[in-house]
Amino acid sequence: MAVKITVEEEQMTARLAGEIDHHAAQQLREEIDSRAQQCRPQRLVLDFARVEFMDSSGIGLVLGRYRLMEELGGQLIVTGLPRHLRKVMRVAGIESLPIQLRGGEDE
Repeated sequence: MAVKITVEEEQMTARLAGEIDHHAAQQLREEIDSRAQQCRPQRLVLDFARVEFMDSSGIGLVLGRYRLMEELGGQLIVTGLPRHLRKVMRVAGIESLPIQLRGGEDE
């Protein structure tokens, strides 16, 4: 699992790629949280466009970043979700939270 983090003005974007499982999610959490604590963005965008596989650890990754952004007074946006991952997010109840879920190119 790879992540590329960019910060522009009030927005931090984490572009995820590969597979998100328990091991990868832990590394992602640490890297994203550390950077977010440093720059304290108004918006955190998690871009899933290049994620090929995700288990329940991906749901935990999203929920934890939602809580982090609540603490920082910011907003979480999840974007680039392929149809199958968007369905997983909906089944997990993510869409009931004030998190913007945006689809990928397969819309």
